[in-house]
Amino acid sequence: MTKTLLVVWHSNTGGTRAMAQAAADAAAEHGVRVRLLHAGAATPDDVLGADGYVFATPETLAAIAGPMKDFFDRAYYPVLGRIEGRPYALMVCAGSDGSNVVRQVARIATGWRLRAVAEPIIVCTRAQTPEAILAPKTIAAEDLARCVELGATLAAGMEIGAF
Repeated sequence: MTKTLLVVWHSNTGGTRAMAQAAADAAAEHGVRVRLLHAGAATPDDVLGADGYVFATPETLAAIAGPMKDFFDRAYYPVLGRIEGRPYALMVCAGSDGSNVVRQVARIATGWRLRAVAEPIIVCTRAQTPEAILAPKTIAAEDLARCVELGATLAAGMEIGAF
């Protein structure tokens, strides 16, 4: 049976979207069904219907971006106790350091009893002025390659039953 990877993302300036797309495209090449959904469209049923997850969010005011937080708020209790042990990975497009976002998502994943199967990817844009923060983001090739590797690794592990 084909496994399903759910990639839930939000992006304000395109950076996180590019990261999520790179991971999703790579995963699709490795035999899993990929569902790439914006956080605003993702539902608890989407979470329940997946065998693994990639969460991709920008860092906003040193925290999970609001639409991603809203996704977690809407999905948390309806799926609690029903997705334990499933694999997940995290990607963060940060302006500062992204570490608080990693902690926040890890706490949510711990509550869901998900299993982290890769180190979080943090791409730090160093955007610190209002103009730089709001500007469209282009993710460097080497950072996109890390996202590709994450998607491929997660999909391959799911496909062979390692995760």
